[in-house]
Amino acid sequence: MYSDYFGLTDLPFSIAPDPRFLYLSQQHREALAHLQYGLNSSGGFVLLTGEVGTGKTTVCRCLLEQVPEHTDLAFILCPGATAIELLSAICQELGIAVTGQPDVRQLTSAIHHHLLESHGEGRHTVLIIDEAQNLSVDLLEQVRLLTNLETNTHKLLQIMLLGQPELAEKLARPELRQLSQRITARYHLAPLSFDEMCAYIAHRLSVAGIEAQLFQPQALRRLYRLTGGVPRLINVICDRALLGAFVERLPRVDLATLNRAAVEVLGSQKVVSDHRSVPAIAALVLVLLSALALAGWQYHNEITHLVMTLNSSAPAPVTSSEINEVPAVPAPAVPDPVKEPVPTELQWPEMDTGVSQVLAYQQLFGLWQLNYDPVSQPVVCRYARSQQLDCAMQTADLDTLMAQNHPAVFLLERPGYPSLYATLTAIHDEQATLLIGGHTLHLSLEQLETWWPGSYVMLWQPPPEYSGPLHPGSRGKAVTWLEQHLAEWRERSVRPAQPYYDQVLSEDVQAFQQSKGLTPDGIFGPQTGIYFSASLLAGLPRLRD
Repeated sequence: MYSDYFGLTDLPFSIAPDPRFLYLSQQHREALAHLQYGLNSSGGFVLLTGEVGTGKTTVCRCLLEQVPEHTDLAFILCPGATAIELLSAICQELGIAVTGQPDVRQLTSAIHHHLLESHGEGRHTVLIIDEAQNLSVDLLEQVRLLTNLETNTHKLLQIMLLGQPELAEKLARPELRQLSQRITARYHLAPLSFDEMCAYIAHRLSVAGIEAQLFQPQALRRLYRLTGGVPRLINVICDRALLGAFVERLPRVDLATLNRAAVEVLGSQKVVSDHRSVPAIAALVLVLLSALALAGWQYHNEITHLVMTLNSSAPAPVTSSEINEVPAVPAPAVPDPVKEPVPTELQWPEMDTGVSQVLAYQQLFGLWQLNYDPVSQPVVCRYARSQQLDCAMQTADLDTLMAQNHPAVFLLERPGYPSLYATLTAIHDEQATLLIGGHTLHLSLEQLETWWPGSYVMLWQPPPEYSGPLHPGSRGKAVTWLEQHLAEWRERSVRPAQPYYDQVLSEDVQAFQQSKGLTPDGIFGPQTGIYFSASLLAGLPRLRD
């Protein structure tokens, strides 16, 4: 309902465990690495625990997209209440035919026979049991007995247990010490920190098609206090809050809208009690500090408000709305950007901030050989994607922008002068070239850093049919494209028949990430893509040759 209003291509806060929306925080990467280890290890148990809603099942769904071709997987969502129900579910998942009303011994024998056949064919079998905290002690012991199925040299079955923290408590019982001793890897998934929650929300909005900050800082702090960083609660409250902002026609979710959404999800008692937990004077101080912080945030991060509503029929002031949008009015003609450099005593252009914004984006797209019309295409990132490009809102220092090496738009803030949007087009001999409207400014990097806002928007060239991060198990034209370019970069033969993102591609991506000082996680996402676009693709606009 609210997706068109905010320019979204998908609902960003669904509670369905969609791997596309998986935010790989450091601990989620570690959790996924533990499960990946379980796919390739030879026997024993892998244990993943976490509070309700912390993302265990979503991490597991991501794992399912990376299952090697030689692996047979049984994924049990509802393990059942008896050994016969559990073993029957395993047989069904592995395609083992059983007749009549088999008992535990017959089912175990059928599983053992199937595992021997699979092992003889060079296949590896993995059993994943979700919600394993519901298994009784007797059922957990039955699961342990399955790991006794082995040859002289190999365990025939690898088992992963996913569950809530009480699963770890149950496994600590003396009667389950044999199972506990067979756990070769265990990991506990904790709730997100505040910074991780902010990055999590921004990531899901980005996957849904918008690089915007749709929540006011006060609302984010309130959201963290109410949810404790649990992703499922974050999703439900954010979804309701965006719906509330849509109904009230707000550009962003404010504190009042967030509180109303929280009451709908958590109930009034929970929300009110959270309010009362802060003494009145402390709460007042917090409100005052938040207001000051918000004012500063709005001033220094105005780059995140890319929608400027210009009223062409009345001389009303320009108001800022959401990122990715620019004035839906006839844009002023773009003057010829090639002009004489501004004299040494810098002459600040005289123009409206909103007008400078329109011109900045037209000039940015012009560098990519595109004629951007804000009237017919008011959402910047949506237009970029319609032209087989992508855009990213970045928060980083000037050195990072220069390393990314693509032109960018940002709000240039010179003390004592109106803030104006600028397009950084080139860097040469420690001097930056910027376009502000029809004016060309040449600033030293030292001066530019003094006025640096910390946020900017950049275009980059993604792979064909790119819809989200590429990781082991991904398939399609984007993977074929990545194979071609990485093979050339690594100076190895291109594998034209390579159908999916495999270990070789993952290692190549890690090598590229390391060469750029990025975290070598082997996942091709927007950050890696920006560096890839500027470094390996020919004919694209760059800040430096």
